Amino acid sequence: MATQQIPQLKASVRPSIGTRDAARVRKTGRIPGVIYGHGQAPVHVSMDKKELIDLLHKNTHLLEAVIDAKAEPVLVKDIQWDHLGSQVIHVDLARVDLTQRVTVEVGLEFTGDAIGLKEAGAIFEHPIDQIEIECLVTQIPSVIKVDVSKLNVGDALQVKDLVLPNGVTTTLDPNTTIASVSIVSEEAAAPIAADGTAAEPEVIGKKVEEGAEGDAKAPAKK
Repeated sequence: MATQQIPQLKASVRPSIGTRDAARVRKTGRIPGVIYGHGQAPVHVSMDKKELIDLLHKNTHLLEAVIDAKAEPVLVKDIQWDHLGSQVIHVDLARVDLTQRVTVEVGLEFTGDAIGLKEAGAIFEHPIDQIEIECLVTQIPSVIKVDVSKLNVGDALQVKDLVLPNGVTTTLDPNTTIASVSIVSEEAAAPIAADGTAAEPEVIGKKVEEGAEGDAKAPAKK
């Protein structure tokens, strides 16, 4: 079997650390991070933002961090985002042995068009979009594909139905539902008021009429 090609990511040691230094690093188009584990001292580094984001978009878990021409295998352990959840601001990389079994979370990629969606009112739901797996660090899949094309109304796929790559197992309950197709009834779509009539949907931001309960007017002074 051919040896897996592990992508490399160049990193530079940060001479100083802290919130201000991290902000300065990000302004230069780099992302601060830390490499730790295997009984060695943590190393605070920075990485080119574009190179890092490209690897993350490919769902890369295992990579080689290259510092001063020395490469060591690391696992993307944690990604920190800004408050909007749109920009990566810090990455934790854990040193690993290539013969080591690890536990990681991998995304699910749903493929195909569920046949049940041809029926009026049918909806497709997937309560989870990633699962926790165990495998050799060199066997981590980028994603796990889930074919939902045969799902009819009332059908559901569970963890036990997943086709996992060789050597990969999951820690999840095998009866956990990962995808289903069901019908949304008109009754569920239109809530009924206490008097039996269809309830008027709430308009967000609608002004409360004067005198109505909940009016925000200040109380009159006595």
